[in-house]
Amino acid sequence: MKLIFASNNAHKLAEVRAILSDHEVLSLHDVGFEQEIEETGETLEANSLIKAQTVSTWLQQHNLQFWVFADDTGLEISALGGKPGVYTARWAGEPSNPANNRHKALVELAGKTNRTARFRTVITLIKEGEVTQVEGIVNGSIAFEEHGEGGFGYDPIFIPTGHEQTFAQLPAEIKNSISHRARAMAALKQIL
Repeated sequence: MKLIFASNNAHKLAEVRAILSDHEVLSLHDVGFEQEIEETGETLEANSLIKAQTVSTWLQQHNLQFWVFADDTGLEISALGGKPGVYTARWAGEPSNPANNRHKALVELAGKTNRTARFRTVITLIKEGEVTQVEGIVNGSIAFEEHGEGGFGYDPIFIPTGHEQTFAQLPAEIKNSISHRARAMAALKQIL
């Protein structure tokens, strides 16, 4: 079955394609969708829905019949009251820059002993007009400094519970089996 993943993020796309290897997953670029989608929601659920609905509507206007799914992910740091949350990708300001976002997290946590955090991914699937949302959560903590070259985003500072290495240090196959996105994708696979 062909699915449209409402993203052009190469890192996310590779991760999703590895997890959903028994399905053909197309990017927005693959189907000619080139517009920017404004994420104006105040929750991960709202932004995920906005992305999926925008692409689904565009596909209908172009007489393309695909199931569409979109995700939104947030890093929620306990000592910072759940920040950056829905603003995870743009926390340090525009244009979004992962290195600046990681730096901001480390600066705001300086001197704090509670470094617990969680990543949460919400996926919205639209199939034949029916909307379904699932989520995946991975608990962990924020490191005191960056470690590792792999992954993307906050991976060099996020240590998942049960591991001593950051997501950026863990082999991709391990990260892909325990990550928030992997857990949300596992829930999505059950629906598919």
